[in-house]
Amino acid sequence: MTAEEVIRAGARSAHNYNPLPVVLGHGDGAWVTDIDGTRHLDMLAGYSALNFGHGHPALVAAAQSQLSALTLTSRAFIHDRFADFCASLGDLCGKEQVLPMNTGAEAVETAIKVSRKWGYEVKGIPADSAEIVVARGNFHGRTTTIVGFSDDDGAREGFGPFSPGFTAVPYGDLAALEAAITPRTAAVLIEPIQGEGGVIIPPEGYLRGVREACTRENVLFVADEIQSGLGRTGRTFACEHEDVVPDLYVLGKALGGGIVPVSAVVGNEDVLGVIKPGQHGSTFGGNPLACAVATEVVRLLATGEFQQRARELGAVLDQQLTSLVGDGVLAHRTRGLWAGVDIDPSIGSGREICESLLDHRVLAKDTHGSTIRLAPPIVISEEDLVWGLDQLGAVLRR
Repeated sequence: MTAEEVIRAGARSAHNYNPLPVVLGHGDGAWVTDIDGTRHLDMLAGYSALNFGHGHPALVAAAQSQLSALTLTSRAFIHDRFADFCASLGDLCGKEQVLPMNTGAEAVETAIKVSRKWGYEVKGIPADSAEIVVARGNFHGRTTTIVGFSDDDGAREGFGPFSPGFTAVPYGDLAALEAAITPRTAAVLIEPIQGEGGVIIPPEGYLRGVREACTRENVLFVADEIQSGLGRTGRTFACEHEDVVPDLYVLGKALGGGIVPVSAVVGNEDVLGVIKPGQHGSTFGGNPLACAVATEVVRLLATGEFQQRARELGAVLDQQLTSLVGDGVLAHRTRGLWAGVDIDPSIGSGREICESLLDHRVLAKDTHGSTIRLAPPIVISEEDLVWGLDQLGAVLRR
């Protein structure tokens, strides 16, 4: 089939996405090739799910080996890859226990359930009255519970009624967050950097302040590191930029190496221990294939090589984007190999800019208005990164 035929056939799918008109057939590192044979530079990396690039040989080898051995047992039984996965991920996070799931939204839902149960059983919050403080501009997934505390009208409209128990405050406003904490507050759930919001980086000291407030008020600090974690920002976790350790890490995307969906909530026994057999689970969560791939992901991160590479290439990304400020770029926010770029709206919307980048063989994704996100695989070469940013410059100057 031609690309046009594939796109037409795709009309049979529900229209919950509006993808760019390109049909990809192969990936290698930071590059993907469409079915017509044209190579494109991937500057999105599956929203950070592909931190290690397309087809990383170590990850592919781990998956292929496990595929021929055992892929699923359900959690009704124990398999031989489970203990290594939990131990290695727990060590990476400096935590005692791991609760594996599949998708990021599942992990966030898990963290919400854990937080509420901890609030009732440990903190002593009256039954069915626990509150969780969240930030405006958040993106934690698309379940009905999660979109219920989103302020994105596109995510919310038509999906109510929503679950109560969430209080939203401005992101980065520590005083507002502290004021929102009450005796019924079980947790504060935030992204250390808001990815979908446009790579919004909080003010210096904000995360430390959140940690201090949570400790002082006996509230769990839950960090959604699904997009920001596992090397993307130049550290293993974005919280490390302020030397902060949350009570619960919520992980996903890159944990599956771009091969299988893997997510997890990671914390100490005094928090995750509130979940007992039969109270939470997932048929596929922690399956052998997922554990084999995720354990290899942890092994790659344990060397620090990818974190260092993200820092070094992030400096190049920041420098190149700074050179475009006033030349089509209004502002940008960069942390490691991750950037939100605000384009002059007179040039085009974020979608239009990404369509033009496609013509230049670069794949990127818009977010709100004229803002685009850049998050290339950490394995990208400096030469390819600069080439991709040169294409952005060419689009802005057209």
